[in-house]
Amino acid sequence: MSDHKQLEAVWGRLTAWLEANAPLSYASLLPGVPEAAIEEADAVLRQHLGFSLPAELGALWRLCGGVDHQEIEGDEEGEVGSGEFLPGGVIMSPVDALRPRMPYVTEPDGWGGAPVVPWLTGDEAGDEFGLWVGDIGVGRWPVDGMAGVGEPAAYPSIAAYLDTVHGTLTDGPADAMGPSVPGLVWGCLIWVNREAPLLDEALPHWTPLHCSCR
Repeated sequence: MSDHKQLEAVWGRLTAWLEANAPLSYASLLPGVPEAAIEEADAVLRQHLGFSLPAELGALWRLCGGVDHQEIEGDEEGEVGSGEFLPGGVIMSPVDALRPRMPYVTEPDGWGGAPVVPWLTGDEAGDEFGLWVGDIGVGRWPVDGMAGVGEPAAYPSIAAYLDTVHGTLTDGPADAMGPSVPGLVWGCLIWVNREAPLLDEALPHWTPLHCSCR
């Protein structure tokens, strides 16, 4: 199976799970972006950074162009982002993904010229931390000046990351991807670190998968 076919298959399994179990998260998915937007992102990277758009990221954007958080009845505090159904955060649109990657006019590239592009962020602004993708796989970028791009990739591909997410949802264990575990609240899939939960009013309504603990 080709890399793109593998991604399509994994994405289909994951989104089918969302549709059946987390309908508001499923409703948050934006349609794939036009081919012209992918070509433009590739052209911008080539012009400014000298490398092309990772093919797998283009394939993902053809399936999903990002997310649009849905209004959630009962979430009076606005704690739950319906589109944040992945443990790493939300899928970035092409515009959002390229913004933190572009070098500043008067400063050196904070990514050290690494041929990688951010695609998933747990930071609301999408500029400080998340996951990147390149030919070497998928890795994490932190707050401190993008250090860590040179570290070994956490996953060999976006498809492998999404497959691990799906396996965690369906088979467990709940902590297969780290301290944050998946659970359902108000029709949304949300990952919560049980030692430092970011939910307050929503936490009593959150039901973890594979375990009865909170």
